[in-house]
Amino acid sequence: MKFGVFDQNDAGIYPLSEQYENRLKLLEFYDRSGFRAYHMSEHHSTPLSLTPSPSVFLAAASQRTRNLRIGALVYVLPMHHPLRLAEEICMLDHLSNGRIDIGIGRGASPHELEYLGVDPAIAPAMYVEAYNVIRQAMTRDEVSFAGTHYNFAGVPFPIKPRQLPHPPFFYAVPTPEGAVWPAQSGINIVAGGSVTTVRTISDRFRLEWTSAGGDQAEMPLIGINRFVVAAETDRKALELGRRAWPAFYNRFMTLWKKHGTTPRYARLPEDFDTVVANRAAIVGSPGTIREAVDAMIDEAGVSYFIAQFSFGDLSHQEVLQSVQIFAEQVVSSRTQPSVVAV
Repeated sequence: MKFGVFDQNDAGIYPLSEQYENRLKLLEFYDRSGFRAYHMSEHHSTPLSLTPSPSVFLAAASQRTRNLRIGALVYVLPMHHPLRLAEEICMLDHLSNGRIDIGIGRGASPHELEYLGVDPAIAPAMYVEAYNVIRQAMTRDEVSFAGTHYNFAGVPFPIKPRQLPHPPFFYAVPTPEGAVWPAQSGINIVAGGSVTTVRTISDRFRLEWTSAGGDQAEMPLIGINRFVVAAETDRKALELGRRAWPAFYNRFMTLWKKHGTTPRYARLPEDFDTVVANRAAIVGSPGTIREAVDAMIDEAGVSYFIAQFSFGDLSHQEVLQSVQIFAEQVVSSRTQPSVVAV
């Protein structure tokens, strides 16, 4: 069983330079505490993320950590020139001594795509082509690709990643059908939705992996992402979550409200108690956190639990305490490989 961290890096209570430094200090703690990886989002023109260039922040993170894997979850591929992004990823993989993960996606917000000049209607096709170009660039000395959106003829690509043939890929999956392609392609996934939905996705992924002849010992990671707030008592943790949630929710919904639209998949309740009731957040004292995470891992059938500790107006110290509790109660107690219930 492995544990990771996800971070939107939404606008917080500190000046931006201090927020960046606090995040890097948290990464240093994740690095010392046994977490597998730090994953960050990519968003533009919204207070949901104040790190719109993942590669820039990851370059800094690579120099402040030694064991922790780092990566975007996800790079929004239609917003990047695929060869330029492939070069950045290769550089990051060497700067981090081979610790980069590559999250790939088409972009969940049509508004962000439009702001950067991308037609949301063609973004899915651009994403597929960009992924194929990036994968080719990392495994060949020249890139030749003929597509609708990208065309390259014998473009030299001398730089290669440290992790050969390429760093691990990650893909977000909201439905069971979405698990087919990554399972057949050997790509790690992070499943979204309710615990029941995640279970249907994880079951489908294992079925497709086995049907494709995959070795159980080499199965890619099947992840679940949840908000986590830990404190001395259940009451204190819930109070922190209730206080922090409105600010995060408003930042998450900024562009959707501006345009009078709603997210297709990533829909969040307006009140934190509903988030907890839906089990999108795990909140409580050390014992409560440990029991809830253990139960969710078994019910969802996952091999990778990703926690989102930082959000809203939580202070650096409040987040650090939450991470410390999680590291002591969960990460250190489940470091050995576990058997997923089927």
